[in-house]
Amino acid sequence: MGERTTITTEDGSFSAYVARPGRSPAPAVVVIQEIFGVNQVMRDITDGLAGQGYLAICPDLFWRIEPGIDITDHSEAELKRAFELFGAFDVEAGVGDIAATIAHIRGDAGCDGKVGAVGYCLGGQLAFLTATRTDADASVAYYGVGLENRVAEAEKLTHPLLLHIAEEDEFVPKAAQAIILAALKDHPQIEIHTYPGCGHAFAREGGHNYNPEAAKLANGRTLTFFKKTLG
Repeated sequence: MGERTTITTEDGSFSAYVARPGRSPAPAVVVIQEIFGVNQVMRDITDGLAGQGYLAICPDLFWRIEPGIDITDHSEAELKRAFELFGAFDVEAGVGDIAATIAHIRGDAGCDGKVGAVGYCLGGQLAFLTATRTDADASVAYYGVGLENRVAEAEKLTHPLLLHIAEEDEFVPKAAQAIILAALKDHPQIEIHTYPGCGHAFAREGGHNYNPEAAKLANGRTLTFFKKTLG
């Protein structure tokens, strides 16, 4: 279903996976990866969004470290590598690459001009920063890590943001969740949903914490949000 495209920045070029919907032009959605690269999980999400009528694109944000990372959470070696990549990742540069991806897909003949973003894990933090630092029309963050250190940026928010928070997230402890909720729950542009009993990455199909019911609920809310904000 998908194709590859190349996005060029002042720092160099990187690839992205693109899935096109049946309609054209259509709103676009940038899919922001977890710490495992543009793997099958991310490609499936991208394909799924295309199936829902969106021009979907998933950029390779680890290209500055190593292009083409495609690993899973199914072995200790892969998990170790994923956390190494997470540690080496430059968040500021990553947000710049997302902004370049937004500009690239907005200029695609198949895009109607509206561009949203959805991110998971590391991508959840990046989706939050995409909302506060880029011209994305709407953003969704699934179990974003480190948001408790970013909440002050919400004052820059001018477009809608949807947050999915796992209440038993081992990477976002209760104290961090309390900071996020206290700072953001009354923001006029932010919609927040929490998921009781769910751990980190509860929406990752095939993952250790996958919760089908919660994933279905969150994904349904995401599609409703995008329909309202992007069309």
